Amino acid sequence: MSLNADSADNAFTFKGGMLPMTVMELSSADPEQIRRQLAGKLSQSPAFFQHTPVVLGVEKLDEPHLALERICAVCRDHKLLPVAVRGGPEPVRQSAWALGLGWFAPVEEGRARTLESVERTDAPAPPEHDSAADSAALDAAQVATRLYRGTVRSGQQVSAPEGDLIVVGAVNAGAEVLAAGNIHVYGALRGRALAGIHGNTSAGIYCRELEAELLSVAGNYKRLEDIDPKLLGLAAQVHFCEEQLEIKRLV
Repeated sequence: MSLNADSADNAFTFKGGMLPMTVMELSSADPEQIRRQLAGKLSQSPAFFQHTPVVLGVEKLDEPHLALERICAVCRDHKLLPVAVRGGPEPVRQSAWALGLGWFAPVEEGRARTLESVERTDAPAPPEHDSAADSAALDAAQVATRLYRGTVRSGQQVSAPEGDLIVVGAVNAGAEVLAAGNIHVYGALRGRALAGIHGNTSAGIYCRELEAELLSVAGNYKRLEDIDPKLLGLAAQVHFCEEQLEIKRLV
């Protein structure tokens, strides 16, 4: 008997992916305090609270027993969908599994610095006469940037997990492009574009014709119906500014 099942009999296939996910880092375990803050956020950015999947980050909490079920209920009341928990001791992990949520190990120390902490860090001065170091840095930047020539077709995903993504062509509806840094589309952008997938809020999206199904920078989303119709079909740029996505005409 063949170990390779007929593809027509397969109900699914497993594929690796780099889906963007918003992390809700909890600094309080009080469900009512969380409720009050979410209510305020909802009034400021109602478009964000549209069944957005979130991961509850509990690394900052020093409580072995969380009211995890109540916290999830508060999130759902505000149209957020908890899908997993990150961090916490064994009882938290067991509670997550009991509620049908996933669980992720806590982020390594130093990898989850906030934008504020990055901005306050003084960058080291570059060497004055180190051509070898300059060449190595340039090579690293070139490796991190991915150049894709051609149309990204429906159902296809193109990603640059360590740098910018440049697409010399169009991104069709139903297609998806992702990058740790910026995304440049030298054509029509009709599918999904997700920049700053590791949390880089300085990333941007640039395209020659904006018709995107979904735009995201560092987990902050805007759907086609949320885009100003006056910008559709034009060259545009997308950035994260003042807690929301800002879309401007690219001139």
